[in-house]
Amino acid sequence: MLKELESLGANLVALTPQMPEHNRASTNKGDLNFHLLTDPGNAYAAQLGLRFEVPDDLKAVYSGFGLELPKYNGDESWTLPIPARFVIDGGGIIRATDIDADYTYRPEATKTLEDLRALA
Repeated sequence: MLKELESLGANLVALTPQMPEHNRASTNKGDLNFHLLTDPGNAYAAQLGLRFEVPDDLKAVYSGFGLELPKYNGDESWTLPIPARFVIDGGGIIRATDIDADYTYRPEATKTLEDLRALA
């Protein structure tokens, strides 16, 4: 998909609250061929209204699996970003979005390509 994005003149950038040292396993293996930026404390996600506090019952589940968000995210919060996709044109105008409050939902990659083709 990345090649097709590039053929449409697009760049892919991802934001994560995880600290870079916890992303290195993926980036060092060469699995990621796009920019992966860190959003400390989910601050940018919060500015967009896309940050939520993990509920206590889910914290217990995560902890039971050894997934301590504060360790990975480098702060004491138990917050996560709501997954979102933005298609932004060269002038910085948001032309398409895909946001769902259900944090288990992930936008379809094919929808991004459709949105880019519509702009071409």
